[in-house]
Amino acid sequence: MEFHVITLFPEMFKALEAGLIGRAQASGLITIRTHNLREYGLGNYRQVDDTPYGGGSGMVMRPEPLAAAIDEVMAQHPKLLRILMSPQGELMDQTVVRGLAQNMPGLLLIAGRYEGIDARVLSMVDREVSIGDYVLSGGELPAMVVIEAVARLLPGVLGNPESLAEESFGPSGMLEYPHFTWPEEFRGMRVPEVLLSGDHRRIHAWREAEARRLTAQRRPQLLPTQDKF
Repeated sequence: MEFHVITLFPEMFKALEAGLIGRAQASGLITIRTHNLREYGLGNYRQVDDTPYGGGSGMVMRPEPLAAAIDEVMAQHPKLLRILMSPQGELMDQTVVRGLAQNMPGLLLIAGRYEGIDARVLSMVDREVSIGDYVLSGGELPAMVVIEAVARLLPGVLGNPESLAEESFGPSGMLEYPHFTWPEEFRGMRVPEVLLSGDHRRIHAWREAEARRLTAQRRPQLLPTQDKF
């Protein structure tokens, strides 16, 4: 799967050369390519922003550089889904992520900056996506979150694909159960006895019950309908 990113700060995406996503790139399972928006800027100074019509603080990204960058990427990769990272977009959850993972051959992620982008550019995108109800300095970190979340669902990216079935927001939709490893006792706290029993049926039941307990305590809206009453 291909991930293309239009950004003023392509160097930020070097962080994705490490860990799981770095290994996925090295093995050819995914490709991440950044496109420096400054190269499409206007005039000798490669201008990409200007003051807002109507007044107000901050700067707004001009439409011409963004449109030129989008046009060039899409001319070479016409089947990409165009996504603007925006605090005004639909809130990303695991359902959205699973849908994006089906968008082959890939995604074009547009990372805005400053006070936002000229609204006329919205006619050139397919979706607007937000990673949460808060504001960041730009769309680069949200774009990296999308890449990480989507890539790990792709075949071959995770070393153990079975872990997708049990993690938070997996098929059950609930939070994941607590995890423990060695030693058996740490600062007076012991691993639950059931996990030491070797009885896989009991362990499975305990994990299901703990997942429901944690979900009811922290995110009750995620509980299956029959468990809410």
